[in-house]
Amino acid sequence: MLARRVAVLVLSLLAVASLIFLMTSILPGDQAAIMLGTSASPETIAALRAELGLDRPLWLRYLHWIADAARGDFGVSATYGVPVSRLLAERLSVTLPLAGLAMLAATLLALPLAMAAARRRPAAEAAVALLAQGGIALPGFFIGILLILAFQAGPLPTGGFPGWQDGLAALPYLILPAIALAVPQAAVLARVARGALKEALSQDHVRTARAKGLTDAAIMRRHVFGSALPAILTLAGLQLSYLVAGAVLVENVFVLPGLGRLAIQALAQRDIPVLQGCILIFVAMVVLVNFAIETLVAAADPRART
Repeated sequence: MLARRVAVLVLSLLAVASLIFLMTSILPGDQAAIMLGTSASPETIAALRAELGLDRPLWLRYLHWIADAARGDFGVSATYGVPVSRLLAERLSVTLPLAGLAMLAATLLALPLAMAAARRRPAAEAAVALLAQGGIALPGFFIGILLILAFQAGPLPTGGFPGWQDGLAALPYLILPAIALAVPQAAVLARVARGALKEALSQDHVRTARAKGLTDAAIMRRHVFGSALPAILTLAGLQLSYLVAGAVLVENVFVLPGLGRLAIQALAQRDIPVLQGCILIFVAMVVLVNFAIETLVAAADPRART
């Protein structure tokens, strides 16, 4: 099973990388002409095209690009003049902690509410319903704008990022963006987790455990949560994918130097090597997270191993 999943993972990454190269290669505009500006002579543009390999056939450029990408070499940025891999590493140091913090916040908000609502506690059910309606209706970037307006004179920074040179001193700059990303995901997670937990609570072995005198907390910990875990893990994997995609807009709202903001800038500047690297990293993160979640679900639920 694991070998089959790894093979599918590799083929998926190869197919997506091929699609990314094809789509970025047919973008309108001459990359060399955009880099040199309108005052460049045709001879200078032709020389730069030859230096960048743009005069080669498309299939040959693809083979060179895919071989270099497999080694982590995405070329040199046309805008910044530095290796794309260095830019990606710098921006991932912002995007990955942001996504991790948002996932942690969504989990800490949704699961306790879902567990209480599954036990039919009115206040918790009302909170889950309110969170679900509001969180699903409001996109992350709009929540980010509201948070900026609310905390303009508050204790938390509302934009920018100083870097990790001073260690955890930069963490407060990620709190509001993480909340903006977390609220919509917490809304979905709370609804799905509540449904999975309520279904697990209705099983015969749970009624038997309750008849034996086990407390609600013990039943939830020993019998219910494990039964609902595969559904929760599956949704968590999908949510991490949405967090990565949602970071593109939220990073721009909070002016964070993350991978999403870099991708938007590369698209505007027609910096094709950077754009290819950003999209490939985004997709690879999603595919790898889904692979990890599927493996965890298979380990937790024998029925998923077939």
